[in-house]
Amino acid sequence: MADERFEDHLRHPRGQGDVPAGAHCGVAGGAACGDLVRIAIRVEEDRVSEATFAASGCGAAIAAASAAIELISGAPVLWAAKVGTRDVDAALGGLSAGKIHAAELAADALARALGGAVAASARLEDSPGRVLIAMSGGVDSAVVAELCARRGDEEPVAVTLELWRDERNDAEGSCCSASAVQRARSLAHGLGLAHLTLDLRESFRAGVVEPWIAGHAAGKTPNPCVRCNGAVRLDAMLDLASRLGASQLATGHYARVGADGLLRAAADPAKDQSYMLAALAPESVARMLFPLGEMTKPEVRQLAADAGLSVAQTPDSQDLCFLAGTAGDAFLARHGGITDRPGPIIDLEGVTVGSHNGAHGFTVGQRRGLEIGGVSEPLYVAATDAEANTVTVATRDQLHRSEVELTDVKLYRPAESVDRARLRSHAPALECRLLGVVLELKKSAWAPAPGQTAVLLSGDRVVGCATIA
Repeated sequence: MADERFEDHLRHPRGQGDVPAGAHCGVAGGAACGDLVRIAIRVEEDRVSEATFAASGCGAAIAAASAAIELISGAPVLWAAKVGTRDVDAALGGLSAGKIHAAELAADALARALGGAVAASARLEDSPGRVLIAMSGGVDSAVVAELCARRGDEEPVAVTLELWRDERNDAEGSCCSASAVQRARSLAHGLGLAHLTLDLRESFRAGVVEPWIAGHAAGKTPNPCVRCNGAVRLDAMLDLASRLGASQLATGHYARVGADGLLRAAADPAKDQSYMLAALAPESVARMLFPLGEMTKPEVRQLAADAGLSVAQTPDSQDLCFLAGTAGDAFLARHGGITDRPGPIIDLEGVTVGSHNGAHGFTVGQRRGLEIGGVSEPLYVAATDAEANTVTVATRDQLHRSEVELTDVKLYRPAESVDRARLRSHAPALECRLLGVVLELKKSAWAPAPGQTAVLLSGDRVVGCATIA
């Protein structure tokens, strides 16, 4: 029976042909494996209105793509979003170990095509009980999906973003790579959820990576995660939620939303991520769900283990997602053309005390890498000047600041409400007041870094954010 199904799709492929007008394409495979599958999908309202494929390589790739097209043609988009490798495999009667790769390629291409088509053209009726779940492939978002599935939401839907792809990165160390997308889809399908993939690589490069590179080139220390959450990632998922008729977006961030609609710090200060979400507009915050906001990380891992989730002990990612095992200087050289540029290290009087390989490699407060000998006490970076290519150093005491100048100030409440500020992602909040574009600190801050985000608080509520100038 298996051979009959396989042979039928191989001899009489369904939907093999050109890309329909208005369709979105997904591609999987390539030179590394020798097989290539392209699936094109057009969506109208809530259904797949047309789907075609093209495949090259082994016969299994053609049969698998054909089976995928047959499964989803004319189907509701949320049903089609539940089709994965196992469904394609079953439609062919069960593939051998040597051919299952073809079903994986067809499922990958299908997911990418469907995500693009749904994001562009779908329009489902509003369903107050429906929630869109942001899944990264890690333990936090998997637990969120488990909790949403348990509470009986009406047809919860999962989405994973592919933000960056670089063959020199560690794919397993990135939360937004093709590998992470596949892992998240497998988890979602295992929970019985529809899953969509959104390819945001172009907007992520333009809106996050390029400003990060430009910031380093200008001698700043930008925070790409704040920019990503505030202008790229979450807004794209909220737009998708609207198309799917979902009123809310649930994520694995450790944060809370107060009764006043403002973002609040998580119950566990060690895991709080409200800093990284500070640029999110209040109208977006109003549609967010943070199911982990009252939990600790050990509690989340225990819940995952109790639920039998395969990612229960998956380590947290440490790097920026687009670095993922790549050193920052190597990334800047490869993607920004920023290479070694030797220059002087000077003290506050302008006296040369050493040399460096490029001002872009240093940030305010840094000590590692200075390699200055013959000094009576440790020196730290006090400033960098990209144009002059100098790094200025000072003693630790000389890096304290009682005033911090800001730029790009965004306020969600009047300036008078600001009574605290966080100047680094995991730094404690400092008492202050905001006067125009200047933070007056009650207790001095050590080494505030130009380019970093200042999160403006009223108690534990986020009332604004700015960039340290």
